Amino acid sequence: MKIDPDSSTDLSAQIATAIREAIVSGAMPVDERLPSESELAEQFAVSRSTVREALKRLAAQSLIRTQRGATGGAFVNRLRFEDAYGQQITTSTLLLSMNAVSFQTACEARYALERACAPLSVQRRTADHLATMRAEAHRQAQPGLTDEAFCASDVAFHRALVDAAGNPVLSYQLAGAVEAMQPLMNMITFSARSRETIVDLHTRIADAVEAGNAQDADTLLSDLATYTEDLAKSVFAARLAKQPKQ
Repeated sequence: MKIDPDSSTDLSAQIATAIREAIVSGAMPVDERLPSESELAEQFAVSRSTVREALKRLAAQSLIRTQRGATGGAFVNRLRFEDAYGQQITTSTLLLSMNAVSFQTACEARYALERACAPLSVQRRTADHLATMRAEAHRQAQPGLTDEAFCASDVAFHRALVDAAGNPVLSYQLAGAVEAMQPLMNMITFSARSRETIVDLHTRIADAVEAGNAQDADTLLSDLATYTEDLAKSVFAARLAKQPKQ
């Protein structure tokens, strides 16, 4: 593992990258103990504080874990898909907001991914996945439910549908689509949408999943996508109409 002291890149970032590459390549396997801070400082010819900052970066990415005591130290962590969900969601949210992705583009991507997942969900869903979908649809129908709670339930419903596919890679990839795109889409459409319409579509999607009918599930997700896009168009048109004429 090497770094370039003449590079403009922060030394701690270079050290973190070097260790991360060793972990990804398998040169440092899961559960292996990293050299001590002193040993790493000597190896990279930097201060211990620089090494400590590099280790913090790796810990923030869940690539290493630290243990106290005589047998403690920093160890290569076994990264699970579930552990990486938060990072995927954060990255997706930042990408959408910083790059001003249009509502239509986000909606198109989100439902295309979910519809691709639906046939597996129909085949592999468990009783728990179905129960979650039913519970969230029932919750959404309750009078007095706040917009914030409705939106959270909306995300939970679709999260259960995605997880029902039983594929951790898909669940990870769709974490950004469902838990980053969906809240942003809800922020735009919540004031105009009909809860009754959404509850009806969610209930019928759950029915299709329970019945093992992939075609119906796909059609209903397509209907939900169209409804969401139409809502956004009406919201944007109403906003435009309120703007003072030049």
